[in-house]
Amino acid sequence: MKKNRYLSIFLTSIVLLTVCRTASGQHKSEIPVLAGERWWGAYTALGAAMPFEAADRSYRLGADNLQNQSAPFLVSSLGRYIWSDAPFTFRFDGRKFLIDSPVGDVRAVKAGKTLREAVILGKNARFRSNGQTPPERFFSRPQYNTWIELQYDQSQEAIERYADDILAHGFPAGILMVDDNWQRYYGNFDFKAERFPDPKGMIDRLHAKGFNVMLWMSPFVSPDSPEFRELQSKGFLIKQKGTNKAAIIPWWNGYSACYDLTNPAAFAHLQRQLERMQREYGVDGFKFDAGDTYFYDPATQDYHDKDARAVDHLQRWGELGNRFPYNEYRAAWGLQGLPLVQRLADKNHSWEALQQLVPEMINAGILGYPYTCPDMVGGGQVADFSAEAQERLDQDLIVRSAQLHALMPMMQFSVAPWRVLDAEHLGYCRAAAKLHEKMAPYLLETAAQAAKTGEPMVRSMEYMYPNKGFWDCRDQYMLGAKYLVAPVVTAEGKRTVRLPRGTWVDDQGKRFKGPLVMEISVPLGRIPYYELKR
Repeated sequence: MKKNRYLSIFLTSIVLLTVCRTASGQHKSEIPVLAGERWWGAYTALGAAMPFEAADRSYRLGADNLQNQSAPFLVSSLGRYIWSDAPFTFRFDGRKFLIDSPVGDVRAVKAGKTLREAVILGKNARFRSNGQTPPERFFSRPQYNTWIELQYDQSQEAIERYADDILAHGFPAGILMVDDNWQRYYGNFDFKAERFPDPKGMIDRLHAKGFNVMLWMSPFVSPDSPEFRELQSKGFLIKQKGTNKAAIIPWWNGYSACYDLTNPAAFAHLQRQLERMQREYGVDGFKFDAGDTYFYDPATQDYHDKDARAVDHLQRWGELGNRFPYNEYRAAWGLQGLPLVQRLADKNHSWEALQQLVPEMINAGILGYPYTCPDMVGGGQVADFSAEAQERLDQDLIVRSAQLHALMPMMQFSVAPWRVLDAEHLGYCRAAAKLHEKMAPYLLETAAQAAKTGEPMVRSMEYMYPNKGFWDCRDQYMLGAKYLVAPVVTAEGKRTVRLPRGTWVDDQGKRFKGPLVMEISVPLGRIPYYELKR
């Protein structure tokens, strides 16, 4: 790729301490950390551990995506970035990065002087936005996922009742995601007739009520189904190593065959199935789940593309979703800069999990995935919301989670707040959904900027205010360049707010002059945020 004309100004040095090549062809690099330098990137799921600290373990970008987005891209507070065209294994010992690459030397490139310059110039050099954003509905209205409420008991009656309850309790209509088990079996794209007597009528009625409708799907195919036999006969499935037989892959729903999306004909076949669903039923789009790299193992599997790596399957999975504007992903590799909707991995119902959301959202944006949703309000683990767990449910936690979502690019409900909350807490959650709707014009403006410049929507304080002591600030963030958001992520209802230089006006209309550090008590009905007045 040609170097960006601005990048040429900053490409002044390439730093590499040691490079050697092993007999097996692997390239080993050592990249030392400069004095005062701190690093972010590689995995969304490592956000809470950013900036990198010394660790004994190694990370294999080519074999494990840690259930979320990943990329061979690391950036530093001193304007350097690390990039590779292939996944590599790395370890950080506190003094240097130790990198093992199968294709070539991995180097640190000097792109500027700050984290922000490293992110922007690194992205411009290695991957660029196509200038498009996901549909505005993702930013302007909440998403509602049927998983927690219905689990594997998806049905026409229950889905329509869920939608009616959303409206009846004063929540805005938005995007309704019908989760797993609406279909007859994996690899089949017909609704279960006994549960969905009139699926097109259901979708028409949901549209009339103001909802967009998305369906869950995966690349897996139930063995010995008619679809399995057809796809195997056409060579559209991943094969066992050295055979013409379909590989049977273990995943969280058992053992299944899997589409080989490195085969263009298989890719086109699956795309046609989804397009048929749209024509016949009026479906708006799809939730593309279960594409994680750890399902793919070139040592035990054969692919149409003989050189395909595990990450190539995940990238093809993303390319498929890019054909459908209404999409959602939890796992991604490559394709930064495309209008793909991402979501953080499912979190449990705990304050510790809530504290992970801000740093993970920051890391997702740094990696090049700005259009990301911070999991589901209150958590995404079914067991946390069962009848048996009701007495352990923390209603304050659900409210604080909804408030954090309200000032993020997207917000997603799954557990029905009206089922698990009393009237007071329900009112606070409703207010959070309304706040998100109110912020829609600014969110859309910030999304458009991300599509144009490649900058994250959710930005760390260090990103916006470099070298001012914010590198370890993990519980507040900038939403674009205008709003500083300081969500409550502990049960105490108190927090420290760190305002940079400038004039700031908070959500209550109070004016502050930064730099300023202050301790605040936050009533349950409030989420503190501060608008920068220039």
